[in-house]
Amino acid sequence: MENEIIKYLSKYMTIPKELEEAIIERTDIRSYKKGTVLLQEGKISNECYFILKGCIRSYYINDGNEMTTEFFTEGQAVTPSVYGTNTPSAHYLECIEDTIAGAGTPEQENEMYQNFPQTESLARIIGEAVMGEQQDNLAEFKMTSPEERYIQLQKKRPDLIQRVPQYQLASYLGVTPESLSRIRKRLSKK
Repeated sequence: MENEIIKYLSKYMTIPKELEEAIIERTDIRSYKKGTVLLQEGKISNECYFILKGCIRSYYINDGNEMTTEFFTEGQAVTPSVYGTNTPSAHYLECIEDTIAGAGTPEQENEMYQNFPQTESLARIIGEAVMGEQQDNLAEFKMTSPEERYIQLQKKRPDLIQRVPQYQLASYLGVTPESLSRIRKRLSKK
């Protein structure tokens, strides 16, 4: 499974054999049961994850309502916005499926930066790519209707429609579960 991490990193930079071996050797693979909360609001985030199998949801609680901001699935990195800052988190991370993930800490990252300086460049490149993707997603969210968001979700991440409970999917799209049902019904008639 560690090869999935190498495959992901190789999209951004050629990974020398010595670095590949170090990454595989230092990767802490963990299994989490569905429902496991990896990060709670108000807690310090000292772990990041790379999902090998499963799904993790990021959400906030606003006036007692869960507001889903992202779903992370196979081949995606999950780095909380406050990771390694000793700042309490404003959001939650929860496994919505049984999940297998590589887990990392700031200490492990710093060790890799010292022993393999090219990993610092790799982290910057990946960070810039992820930030650009998130900016595009936010712009698309703001400029489209809920129905258009659902259509885009069907095109870009159709697996989520089958894997994620409807109320979480509705929250992610910025609608109520009832509105999502109406959108699905309208689209099925077209």
